[in-house]
Amino acid sequence: MYRSLLPRDVFAELNRLQRELQQTFEFSPSIRGISRNGFPALNVGRTPQSVEIYAFAPGLDPATLEIDLERGVLSIAGERPATLPAPVEKVAVHINERFAGRFRRVVSLPDDIDPNAVTADYRDGVLHISAKRRESAQPRRISIQ
Repeated sequence: MYRSLLPRDVFAELNRLQRELQQTFEFSPSIRGISRNGFPALNVGRTPQSVEIYAFAPGLDPATLEIDLERGVLSIAGERPATLPAPVEKVAVHINERFAGRFRRVVSLPDDIDPNAVTADYRDGVLHISAKRRESAQPRRISIQ
C-alpha cells in the first residue's frame, strides 16, 4: 500500500508506526514520554511533609483496587471492566478509546517515607494516596546560639 510522505504527513506517519509497534510488542513508552498512555493517569508531587499521588480512575469500585508498598515502591493495580455491549451481528464498534482490562502502575518513593503513615482515599473517580515523610527527614530551622 502506497503512503504519501509529504512534509505535513511525516508526523502522522510516525504516530501510526509507533502505534503499530506498541500494539505488536505491547510496550507502553511513546515518543512523547514513558507511560504517557498508562491507566490510570497519575499526578505525583511532594511537599516537605509528604508525597502526594493522584490516580485518575473513574468508574472503578475502590474495593477492587490493590495498593501495595514494598521497599519504597508503591504499586496500584486493578481491573477495569469492558463497557461495550455483548457482541451481536448487527452491532459495529467504530471507535473504542476507553481502556478495559487489568492495569498496574508503579511509583518509586523516596527513602524517607514512613510506610506506616500512608493513606488512600477514593472520591469522584480520583484515588488520592498520601505518603508522609519521617519526622527526622522534614526540614527544620536551626537557631544560632
